Amino acid sequence: MGSITIVGLGPGRSGQMTVEVLETLKQAQTVILRTKVHPTVAFLEQQGIKFISCDNFYEKEKRFEQVYLDICTYVLKAAENANVVYAVPGSPLVAEKTVVLLREHCRQANCPLTILPAMSFLDLIYTSIGIDPIEGVRVIDAKDERALKDAGQYPLVITQVYSQLVASELKITLMEYLDDATEIVFGRNLGLPEEELRTIPLYELDRQKYIDHLTTIYIPRLVGTGTLNLHPLVELVKVLREPGGCPWDQEQNHKTLRRELVEEVYELLEAIDDQDIKGLREELGDVLLQVAFHARLAEEDGYFAMQDVIDDVVGKMIHRHPHVFGTITVNSSAEVLQNWEILKAEEKTERKSALDGVAKGLPALMRAYKLQSKAAKVGFDWSELAPVWAKVEEEVGELREAISRQNSVDMESELGDLLFALVNYGRHLGLEPETALNGTNNRFSRRFQFVEAAVRENKRTWQDYSLDELDKLWQEAKKSEKIRK
Repeated sequence: MGSITIVGLGPGRSGQMTVEVLETLKQAQTVILRTKVHPTVAFLEQQGIKFISCDNFYEKEKRFEQVYLDICTYVLKAAENANVVYAVPGSPLVAEKTVVLLREHCRQANCPLTILPAMSFLDLIYTSIGIDPIEGVRVIDAKDERALKDAGQYPLVITQVYSQLVASELKITLMEYLDDATEIVFGRNLGLPEEELRTIPLYELDRQKYIDHLTTIYIPRLVGTGTLNLHPLVELVKVLREPGGCPWDQEQNHKTLRRELVEEVYELLEAIDDQDIKGLREELGDVLLQVAFHARLAEEDGYFAMQDVIDDVVGKMIHRHPHVFGTITVNSSAEVLQNWEILKAEEKTERKSALDGVAKGLPALMRAYKLQSKAAKVGFDWSELAPVWAKVEEEVGELREAISRQNSVDMESELGDLLFALVNYGRHLGLEPETALNGTNNRFSRRFQFVEAAVRENKRTWQDYSLDELDKLWQEAKKSEKIRK
């Protein structure tokens, strides 16, 4: 068994090749080039360096994966009886699949392997475009559709744009995530006398006069432009769930995350009630994370993925808005709601009861409101407000009677009836009880904390205050809220 030395020919002209690489090529027994389609090859011939090219593998195979594997096998075979120098364009350690394969196969075959450093085409890109890689840049293949979804999220260098067909396919893929007129950088023959470096709109990518193996595309980080991209969030959840991710996240399922989702929704409602815009942004993100997490769990079980969730809701909303996306005309929001219920009934053919569709797991006040609303749609409701309030008073009387009898079962039942009647009264007033009570809870918390702070400031204990004194502090808390408003 001989040995293999991998060298890089540099990104362009012969002057960019290192002296060490040139001397290694001159002294080699056998030189194999991955491709002779490179500007330095003519210089190698002038130096009298004999070589074998692997370009014939590209002509025989349709898939690059097979081409790279064939080249790897060929180089290893040649190294059985000689010391081989295998030369690739640019740097051996930048975007060179054959080098990755050779490193692995040489380990398995116990073949000595040496890799000499070389200048990469990335050095030319950094210089020509003015990129400092320490600030973050990603290098990908033009056919890496998964990575292309993140275009615009960070500086992106796209390699292997070696033909007009590849450029056309790349353009079509990028247009799914970026605006058609997004400015990108077209680079070709970087570092050579005929260097091209132009800023062009995305839609003109495949219309450039010359596109070949020395073509590179650069897309800068785009702030506030392009289409919405949920891919980073979906990938984040996937990584957390995969082996090597987070142990806590890996243990979760739909049921264990139920409480997390409820808590996040209520924190979002609190931000809305407090008119906290910064908090609103944060809590919307937390709720969205829960949605992505549940979608990931479903995808792992083979049921559906996040994209299915998005597609379904978009399709549903388009179907339920024929006055926007169809030919139906409406004159008021009441007509919109009427059409909505008709279309919804057409979709939910499996429902047999008018009350179907109200989840049992909803908070009690919200569930009561929805049950009453469902019943009202089929006519089971009062048409005037007076009898609704009379029902509230009736339930108050029945609760008092149960209290007088000290019957705990009846007291609980009558308290529930009273709450249900109050929910109904609020519904007739156009008030949603869950939101109303949540607002009261928040006000109580703020006012209590005001009183609590006053007790501390006066260096007294709660027991030192009479109920009247505490009530005065409570009234001060209410006044301070009105002043802030």
